[in-house]
Amino acid sequence: MTALAPASTRTVEPRRHRTRDWGRAVRAFQRLMADKEDTSQVFAIMHALDGDACKVDYVRLLATPDGGRIAYQRLELSEKLMDDAWRASFPPGSVGAAYANFLATEHLSAAGMIDESHKGIPPEELDRFHPYAWFFRRVRDLHDVWHVLTGYGRDALGEMCLVAFSFQETHGLGWALIAGGGFLRAHGPAAGKARKAILEARRRGKRAAWLPGEDYEKLLFEPLEDARRRLGLTPPVAYEAVPADLRNLTII
Repeated sequence: MTALAPASTRTVEPRRHRTRDWGRAVRAFQRLMADKEDTSQVFAIMHALDGDACKVDYVRLLATPDGGRIAYQRLELSEKLMDDAWRASFPPGSVGAAYANFLATEHLSAAGMIDESHKGIPPEELDRFHPYAWFFRRVRDLHDVWHVLTGYGRDALGEMCLVAFSFQETHGLGWALIAGGGFLRAHGPAAGKARKAILEARRRGKRAAWLPGEDYEKLLFEPLEDARRRLGLTPPVAYEAVPADLRNLTII
């Protein structure tokens, strides 16, 4: 009879980083559909459903050519994106210049995104000094940069498209719930076109480079169209086919 190995040498199956709470996610989705500007509900959904997505993606980051360095440096992108002098250094036509213009036009800020995330996720978890929490903050801080790269606006349909794109980039189930709910809720004369736009966004996410692994201290200084080509981001044809004045009404 073979003796058991000492407890200190046994292989232990790792526990899940976080479990999922579908009830909380559905309630947050209902509140989001009642007010698309309540971004805190997006973070509540992500927190309820994403489980080990950040853990998986953090490991994926480490396997990329620059990922080890990026993870080791653990730059808080929000601090860079809130630096007025840094944003002012972006050359005309660059990703960063388009991002700065997007913020100004839409009256947004990286600080505002941080505030909304704190409403949806307990700060003691969101702000903890842990690689998975850092990775989540990284993706959070990139949301508006991805708006610029993908060409999706801040209307309801544009947000749904970016959510569908983000699901393919991160495989967080929170994104899937929001995108799927938006797909089913599409209504009105442009409903069919809106659904095509959401499906197109998912395909774009599958075909594009893995954006969470990019070095944004470099990428933001690239010419916007060059960056899009390098990352495999083709134009959002189906989204642009939906009349601008219907992009909110077709979802909300």
